[in-house]
Amino acid sequence: MNTTAGDVVCVASFNADLVCRVARPVARGETLPAKSFDIQPGGKGSNAAVACARQGARVAVIARLGDDDFGRMALSLWAREGIDAGAVEVAAGEHTGVAQIWVYDDGDNSIAVATGAGAGMAVRHVQAAAARLRTARVVMACCEVPFAATEAAFALARASGATTLLNPAPALPLPDALWPLIDVLTPNAQELLALANAGDASGSDDHGAIAAAAGKLLARGPRAVLVTLGGQGCALFQADQPVQAWPGHPLRVVDTIGAGDTFTGALAAALARGETLERAAPWANAAAALSVTGRGAISAMPSLAAVAARVRG
Repeated sequence: MNTTAGDVVCVASFNADLVCRVARPVARGETLPAKSFDIQPGGKGSNAAVACARQGARVAVIARLGDDDFGRMALSLWAREGIDAGAVEVAAGEHTGVAQIWVYDDGDNSIAVATGAGAGMAVRHVQAAAARLRTARVVMACCEVPFAATEAAFALARASGATTLLNPAPALPLPDALWPLIDVLTPNAQELLALANAGDASGSDDHGAIAAAAGKLLARGPRAVLVTLGGQGCALFQADQPVQAWPGHPLRVVDTIGAGDTFTGALAAALARGETLERAAPWANAAAALSVTGRGAISAMPSLAAVAARVRG
């Protein structure tokens, strides 16, 4: 991997993932024995950047870390993955973000995030990385990063002809000014319905509800909404075009941590190497499927060769 900025720039969040494996969700007031505990690098932005780098893209991150062991964990990870961290600020006296994750026996999970130093990401950090952004082919972000920074990065990207990619996780209300700066939005079904104010996760298997919600979001400005549907694959919605869908891959699920991040990172890499969205989507779909066959976010992210083999079938 090349450590010079180029193909993809990620406005990135980083968290240290504190992972407990338990049989089921913990009820209010309940103490439940955990089967194991682990500390792993995480954060949706960082995860997507790593997934992207493993798909052969040259990746740079814009991020803010605390001056602590978890921050050093991030810098070490990015160095190993060949990711340019020249636009990363280390904030003295602040803590790096932490995510508490519960993984259940069925492979699903729940997550609580404290963003730490990442909450201080601002427009000035984006402006300092303007040269990287102007040469990028794809600029991506998630909702763990303050919206002002994402908006500034996407505006610079658009001005330079780059594709902008937003993974709207967690599903927070987006500023009106950000919507038209998004080329591709990659929500899961629950996030899609929440953003469209179309109900809760109970409607996530209703294809009609998903299509209606995607239509609402397209009306706000994005050029495409690419919805991840877990084991059912993904579906692409674009204005005035038929819906395109790709089925899931029948693989044994170990856990789903980082699957959405893997999808977004693999999608960004495919777009950066010149694939159309219609060709990039099934590639990202295969990468996300492979990522659920191992434990944790980073350790399970597939290589370029593994995804190529899966796509070829």
